[in-house]
Amino acid sequence: MGGLHIVAVANFYGPRSGGLRTCLQQLGRGYRAAGHGYTVVVPGARNTVSDNDFGRVYTVRGPRVPGTGGYRVVLRRQLVAELLSELRPDRLEVSDRTTLHALVGWARRHRVPSVFYAHERVDGVLRAMRLPAWAATRLADLRNRQTAYSFDAVVATTAFAAGEFDRIDAAVQRIPLGVDLNAFHPGAAADANSGAAQQVSAYQLLLCSRLSVEKRPELALQTVAELARRNVSVTLTVAGDGPRRAALEQSAAGLPVRFLGFVADRQRLAGLLADADVLLAPGPIETFGLAALEALASGTPAVVHAASALPEVIGDDPAAGAAAAGPEEMADAVQRLLTIPRSDRRLAARRRAERFPWEATTAALLQLHEGLGEQLSAASAASAASAASAGRAGSWDLR
Repeated sequence: MGGLHIVAVANFYGPRSGGLRTCLQQLGRGYRAAGHGYTVVVPGARNTVSDNDFGRVYTVRGPRVPGTGGYRVVLRRQLVAELLSELRPDRLEVSDRTTLHALVGWARRHRVPSVFYAHERVDGVLRAMRLPAWAATRLADLRNRQTAYSFDAVVATTAFAAGEFDRIDAAVQRIPLGVDLNAFHPGAAADANSGAAQQVSAYQLLLCSRLSVEKRPELALQTVAELARRNVSVTLTVAGDGPRRAALEQSAAGLPVRFLGFVADRQRLAGLLADADVLLAPGPIETFGLAALEALASGTPAVVHAASALPEVIGDDPAAGAAAAGPEEMADAVQRLLTIPRSDRRLAARRRAERFPWEATTAALLQLHEGLGEQLSAASAASAASAASAGRAGSWDLR
């Protein structure tokens, strides 16, 4: 496979798009290391172009989405289509199934294989918006059929993410995301504290999440309240921001909780993850959960929501994490983890994370892109043969 030009287009993006931003950047670095070009198109406050170590970024002016804490969307799809015509990609990757779904029409017209990333479950998002389960399922199935029919490939990172496509018998490529094992490691805490681990009397819990309704951050606060009721000495650090922050700060009054806001410095974040005893990941509709995987790479086990994809990520080793639902179960899981020696927890968590290097993700996606190219070549050859056959038949008829 020769050098490809891969263009990724994403919406619902902003300066604090943690997981999506990380994914785009890491894939770009992997693609470029393999000899391919990579361009990202995302919304922003104004039209800009910048070159980065992972590729070129085109920011297209788009409005903020109310109630999301700064996320923006590109509404002028024709403008993006014109940009794509200038960029002339060999492959198109799309990370939004709503406002950017129509770009698949551009890809088909220009015979560019297209890949859709199922970064969230539609039925889960709709249920978070308080739609009845039956309505959420019906609407999700309709949208997912359109997606599966339109795009050349659908990529899901976990069985949970693939579940709503499996429900409609649509083909899905299962490709897990990865983690930067060099940036996130157990020694980051010591690095962040000038060689001395932080000395605290309470166990350190960490919530690293966007503070929005679908992430259910209040479950983390309720878990801390339950642990306090049991006289378990813990403190919770909240690294993240979002529309629910003010309400959460009010709810946390009197609890051992501190809010840091969004942590942009990756080295500082790595230190926080490595210094924690347990990460809390209470989101019930997470389709992968990069923060949990980064915690594992940092040697920190995670207590995750049992209804999400994260039980797949943390695995079966009880020292690497646990799955739970309500605050009482999460408090139970935290207490069980804290009975395991810290060295055993750190070893198990790190070992689990080492199964998810970004290099494996990139290699799997490039293999997918190569297969799509072969399919396109085969389809072109078949079309040419059919046209030639039709031409001969016509000449025979004339005779």
